[in-house]
Amino acid sequence: MPWPDDVTLSGRHVTLEPLSAAHTADLAIAAGDLHRLWYTTIPAPDEVATEIVRRLDLRAKGSMLPFALLDATGKAVGMTTYMNIDARLPRVEIGSTWIAKSAQRGALNTEAKFLLLRHAFEVLDCVAVEFRTHVINHQSRRAIERLGAKPDGILRNHMRMANGSLRDTAVYSILNTEWPTVSAHLRWQLERPRD
Repeated sequence: MPWPDDVTLSGRHVTLEPLSAAHTADLAIAAGDLHRLWYTTIPAPDEVATEIVRRLDLRAKGSMLPFALLDATGKAVGMTTYMNIDARLPRVEIGSTWIAKSAQRGALNTEAKFLLLRHAFEVLDCVAVEFRTHVINHQSRRAIERLGAKPDGILRNHMRMANGSLRDTAVYSILNTEWPTVSAHLRWQLERPRD
């Protein structure tokens, strides 16, 4: 099996388990109309099964470790991955993440990122974890910045979107030396009372 090993990561608000075809029905419901956001790449409900197969193929090739995000009831409400894996450094990107509208802007996403970051730094011994998003996806950029990631720059005309437009990609990272502070901040965010 390619590095990193399959793993299930659990918290109070979310469980990340290795993505499988068994998640298809829940994820098709969770996808809803998110695919209409032109600046992201989220499968339409009838494309979820194909997207799962694509991600599992990349897993077999060693370039991705995909997860299903399960809410506190055990229902799959989104996907995320370790991708652009470099086992030699080691270094990973957390990306290709999408979450059902009903689960956005709450503790689920914050805790999912905390669990992925903790595993990357404390178990996989990564020197850095990267995040990338469309430069105009301000909601995603704010969420990445709230994690404590710092901007690395903009990759201009970095990729072509499904509608044919060229995407400028905002790149962020967290270094292993920054993890203790980021970890303390994320724990504080997860433990403080919600308004």
